[in-house]
Amino acid sequence: MMTRGGAMAGAALGVVLAFGGMAGAFAADLPTPQTAFAQPVGSDYFLADYTAYEAYLKALAAKSDRMKLVDIGKTEEGRTMWMAIVSSPANLAKLDRYKEIARKLAKAEGVKEDEARTLAAEGKAIVWIDAGLHASETITSQGQIQVLYRMLTENDPETLRMLDDCVILFGQDNPDGMEMIADWYMRNPDPKKREFGSLPRLYHKYIGHDNNRDSFMSAMSETTNVNKQLFREWFPQIVYNQHQTGPNGMVVFVPPFRDPFNFNYDPLVMTELQEVGMAMHSRLVAEDKPGSGARSAAPYSTWHNGMERSVAYFHNSIGLLTEIIGGPTPTTVNLVPELQLPGNDRPAPIAPREWHLQDSLDYQWTMNRAVIDYASRNRERLLFNIWKMGDNSIKRGSRDSWTMTPTRVDELAKAGKDKPGPYGAAIDPSLYKTVLQTPEARDARGYVLPSDQADMPTVTAFLNTLIKNGVDVDKATKPFTIGSKTYPAGSYVIRAAQAYRPHILDMFEPQDHPHDLEYPGGPPKAPYDVTGYTLAYQMGIKFDRILDGFEAPTTRVPDLITVAPGAVKGSGGAGWLISHETNASFTLTNRLLKAGAKVYWVKDGAKAGKVAFGPGAIFVPASPAAKAVIDKGVKDLGIDAYAVGGKPLGATIALKPIRIGLVDVYGGSMPSGWNRWMFEKFEAPFQVVYPQRLDAGDIQKDFDVLVFPDGVVPSETGRGGRGGGGQPKPEDIPAEYRAWLGRFSDDKTLPKVAEFVKGGGTVVAIGASTRLATAMGAPIELATAKTENGQTKPYSTRELYIPGSVLRAKVDPKQPLAYGAADQVDVFFDRSPTYTIKADAKGVAKVSWFDTDKPLRSGWAVGQEKLKGSVDMLDIDIGKGKVFAFGPEITQRAQSWGTFKFLFNGLLYGPAVSGK
Repeated sequence: MMTRGGAMAGAALGVVLAFGGMAGAFAADLPTPQTAFAQPVGSDYFLADYTAYEAYLKALAAKSDRMKLVDIGKTEEGRTMWMAIVSSPANLAKLDRYKEIARKLAKAEGVKEDEARTLAAEGKAIVWIDAGLHASETITSQGQIQVLYRMLTENDPETLRMLDDCVILFGQDNPDGMEMIADWYMRNPDPKKREFGSLPRLYHKYIGHDNNRDSFMSAMSETTNVNKQLFREWFPQIVYNQHQTGPNGMVVFVPPFRDPFNFNYDPLVMTELQEVGMAMHSRLVAEDKPGSGARSAAPYSTWHNGMERSVAYFHNSIGLLTEIIGGPTPTTVNLVPELQLPGNDRPAPIAPREWHLQDSLDYQWTMNRAVIDYASRNRERLLFNIWKMGDNSIKRGSRDSWTMTPTRVDELAKAGKDKPGPYGAAIDPSLYKTVLQTPEARDARGYVLPSDQADMPTVTAFLNTLIKNGVDVDKATKPFTIGSKTYPAGSYVIRAAQAYRPHILDMFEPQDHPHDLEYPGGPPKAPYDVTGYTLAYQMGIKFDRILDGFEAPTTRVPDLITVAPGAVKGSGGAGWLISHETNASFTLTNRLLKAGAKVYWVKDGAKAGKVAFGPGAIFVPASPAAKAVIDKGVKDLGIDAYAVGGKPLGATIALKPIRIGLVDVYGGSMPSGWNRWMFEKFEAPFQVVYPQRLDAGDIQKDFDVLVFPDGVVPSETGRGGRGGGGQPKPEDIPAEYRAWLGRFSDDKTLPKVAEFVKGGGTVVAIGASTRLATAMGAPIELATAKTENGQTKPYSTRELYIPGSVLRAKVDPKQPLAYGAADQVDVFFDRSPTYTIKADAKGVAKVSWFDTDKPLRSGWAVGQEKLKGSVDMLDIDIGKGKVFAFGPEITQRAQSWGTFKFLFNGLLYGPAVSGK
């Protein structure tokens, strides 16, 4: 049902078959976008899918001497991602040389200024231009077809200059989504009824729109493939990431962006970005294409590292984002009175008018040309400046340096209150050094990750996110000492003296977001996405910041790190003890239960010789089935199993095989999709379940535990999760998707879920979905809201506003939900709920809570003191079953590995003890 490739690709595939060996033919012989597809590309009510696009790429590559087609990897669904390299024939003949020049200049290591200038004079500007990341934003993919054809066929002086000066990398970021969206749109024979808003699932296998929040984590295959081209292969000076939809009453948002400005990257990348953005505006205006806007015209900022265009800044590349209106179905440019007055951010207002797909494609052509023209005219300067920024980073990482943040500036202002300077608001200049440049406030020269920490497989996953982003990682060949601390061989060292230092700092250091208000004294201005995301914190990585120069015996890690094999240690015959501290122990447990082996948690911990295991130590009695799983599992998962001579003493919890129901909604929930990816990665047995199935009751027939990700259940304050839009009528969609329709409701779904829990089932609720606990009568009250006139209302943002930050919470590691955790944990908190336990409550255990009025670790928090004393994770008995309420987003975007174990524990613990 979801593919229509045969019909879409027929014409283009015919071209491949007919001309498949004729390289270097004249441009006139190239198949056109008007003739190579089922309908002309750019026509109203028509979308080409990826099958047809892929065939067209091959046809162009077979006949054009300006293009080389490169396979850059597979998508999550197994399609090939193609990158079209476009340049002059002479440049294509020397691609390896130009790639090497780009690498040397971007990495800057060992390159002096004279050599940099020589290389910049020889090299070619490298420009990445992509399409289709958000597949429902169809303009970009359709437009790329026309742009490619025109760049391969036009012979005007400007085009030839561009091809001589530049190597342009055209990428398609989401082939699976392009196929899905186009096929769903085109399924209706009546053009006027075509739409893709009713697509039953996310337009990426797992995460939909969040595929543009995965750049620093690089969890998805597509992200990893793109990052490899950007930061490990081609090192483009410009990364142009195209999107839609544009602002109301306008046509397109084009950079520059509004503040805040992230404080870790080189300021030169921002000044260059403004140059390119304004060149794009100027070309639009010069070509009589009004309706562009910048800065205040849209909410986009340059703060967050997770997006494709923004991760570029932390790699000294100019990251561009455009957001344009339009689509295959004609629309209109609306009339918004205040936008008719020109200004610096909106230089050329547009009158209301009808708008067609080709209108958007014409604007996209202009913007692509503007970017390539800028790169051509500034070729040598772009190449030299990327070296300059890399060299700046190496120098800053090699000496004492300080990063300015809002908190530091506040400290300076406070210190200067009684020390005025000579002019106006100025203060005593000596405070610059005594306040801002204190020794303890220095940036780190490097970071050491000891190899003896408890969860090395998670450390490996963290390091691989850095390597995927082009960061150089070193490994100690023998023990070494820095200051008074000795580190074992195998410890990892990340030196700050490298070109991608801004990215390193952003992954290890806390984000200090400005106190950004709508106006002085006003409410907080919503950030674009989140404010705090320090990955080392989220993943629970133990590391040391090294402030002084240091030496360590290391060797460079050449590529992605494979988890070091674990081993079976000892010779006892009663069974094996395994630490609960590793996330990989959940995978091993799932394998053991699947094989029919018995698995226990030892409540008070255990010992194997001199090795002590904390609460929840995993004990596996000896059996042939268990031995086969453990012998293999310790090697490929990187964990150790200790063979012991007797069963550990003390109380245990016997685990049993589980049947997980992961709740999703029609259209797809992004938090649910991220959880699905996690369950597959950690080999959890699950099925996706929709509200209709829950409404039908008898849930225990199919499931032992239900997982409700953030937003699947509406919160008490009305906040939902990401994804899952409007729903169509059943008769308007294929029968195979009709069972997915429906939403969680208090009148139909809640009673059936409550019945399931009271009868011995387990519910795991995350984020806003924790409302299930209070809805089922749990003796708790929402702490992140207030009661007025008997009604629960959210705090105003002036009172409490924590928009995506990392907070530190207290943990009771003796609680089964917290087995394997330390007594403190960093949690990702995004306007999340917390609770207070009623004084007369029974059957409620406090697992994690906030014990300070300043829990903020990274990001921005207004009113954080209101969280003190509230509980963010609870273990609740309801009837014979369990409800586990996790207020923070413990699985957010698959980044928060440091809190995965709370979910993993809940999946196993609830079914093990419920029903008794």
